[in-house]
Order: sequence, then structure tokens, then C-alpha cells
Amino acid sequence: MRERLIDPRIKLRHLACFLEVARLRSMVRAAEALNISQPAATKTVQDLEDILGAPLFDRGRRKLQLTAFGDVFYRYAATAIAALRQGIDAARTGAESALVRIGALPTVSARILPEAVQTFTTHQPGVHTRIVTGPNDYLLTRLRTGDVDLVIGRMAEPEAMLGLAFEHLYSERVAMVVRPGHPLLGRPDFTLKSIEPYQVLMPTPGSVIRPLVERLLRTHGLTALRDEIETISDAFGRSYVRQTDAVWIISEGVVARDVGDGQLALLPVDTTETLGPVGFTTRADAAPGLAAQALMQAVRDIAARLRP
Repeated sequence: MRERLIDPRIKLRHLACFLEVARLRSMVRAAEALNISQPAATKTVQDLEDILGAPLFDRGRRKLQLTAFGDVFYRYAATAIAALRQGIDAARTGAESALVRIGALPTVSARILPEAVQTFTTHQPGVHTRIVTGPNDYLLTRLRTGDVDLVIGRMAEPEAMLGLAFEHLYSERVAMVVRPGHPLLGRPDFTLKSIEPYQVLMPTPGSVIRPLVERLLRTHGLTALRDEIETISDAFGRSYVRQTDAVWIISEGVVARDVGDGQLALLPVDTTETLGPVGFTTRADAAPGLAAQALMQAVRDIAARLRP
């Protein structure tokens, strides 16, 4: 008898629930995202584990972590869902199929993406563009599952890049910005230690630049900041810094235009050690479609101006 290709007991709901739990590292948050009860999400994952005959998550930690088996299964399950989405999109006709979905980190959303999208839409009439923003791990999960065609931003840590490919466009560093007229701007003896009395806006844990920022601060003896605010919202950061004496630590691409327009000012801090690559992240097993490739070229053309 011919061996069945896949266990018929595995349903799409099993994979969808598993992928969401793996992304959020929480059964409760996954249940909320899927609009189901927490017991239902737990049972769905347990049913999948029973079918597979192995645990997918290490439940002995504060946050759920994938087991070695779960990590392997995650990569293939994400690829399968992405392939299914691509098949559905390819089978559709009309405007719904002419869609480019971009996962964009704040550093490119403000700096190069607006002009690139404008150029792309001018030369590709009828193609719709969807911009998805969020933390890096969220966008990479969406890339693996086919919810976005590519991600543009800082390169993730090596362990997060398994099954993904990166194309370097340019490099950028972290910046520290304040409102014009801030007391720190007039200090002739300014050092990084000078920010200690001021409130600081920090990138959130899990963001690509957070480890770089923490290392920079530790190097200068800063281990505890006053009333620290963690955010990846450029809209909040921009508004908050303009009306307070807070210091905002953020990728320079997010605030480059604000600094150029005189809306924000750079503190004289050497952040060379935070320099890192910015570029495209794509799935290694699937080439972007023709429309996505056209948009990528528009981004490349603009990014070329930022290279020394």
C-alpha cells in the first residue's frame, strides 16, 4: 500500500495555532490573536504534539520555547503555509493578485521607503502595495509564513536567519536625539554620562538594536537610566521628545529627516560601534515575485545614495 504523504489528522488549524504560539511564545497571547480561548489553543497544540509524537515546546520556562524538534517542525510548517498562500495568490486574478507586501522596520519606513514606493507605484500602475510594520521577530515570522514578500531593515541575529537570505544595502548606526534647545546641546564638556539625569527612550527588548545600545551604554558606565521608556513607536518617540527633555536612542534612519529639517537635534556621541547592515531579508527557498523585485530595485536605487 502506498505510504500517505501526510497524516490526515493534521489540520490547518493545528498549524495556524502552532505558528502563532511559536511567534508569541505565549499560549494566552496566541489565543487572543486567534480569537479563541486559551484552553482551546492549549488543546490544539497538545493534539498536534500527540499526532507528531514529540513535544513542540519546552514548558519549563517562563516563556514558551521551541524544542529542537519544534524548531525543525516550525521551519517546515511555516514554509508549507507560505507556499499555500503563494498558490492561492497565484490562482487569483484581478487586482487582488497584484499586491506587494513589505515588512518594514522603522529605520527604512521613514528614510528610504516613501520615495521608493512612490517611484515603484509610478512605474507599476495597478499594483497595490501593503506596508506592514512591527518588531523584527514579528516581521520575520510573517515572512516565513508568506504574509509578507520581503522584510526591509536591520539584519537579524544569525540564529533568527535560518532559512532566510539577506542582501546588504547600506550600513547605519544608532543616534541619540533631543529637541532643539535642549540643555545638553550647549554643554562644552558633554559626554555620554551627561544623559544620566534625563529620561531616556530606549528600543524595546527583542528589537535588533537593543543589544547594541545596551553594550554602548555599559561601555560608558551607564547601567541604570532614569524613568526609562521602552518603545519602537517612532510617532510616540518623535512627539514625546519634542515636548520634553527626554533623550531618544533610535536608529539614525528613523530621525534623519527630522534632524535635517531642524525638528530634532543630534547629541555629539560617537556611536560607531553600533554600526550595522540594513537590507532585504527574503526566504531562501522562494524568489520574490516580479512586482516585489521591481520594488526592491527602486529601494536599491535610493539606498545607493546612502553608501559612502
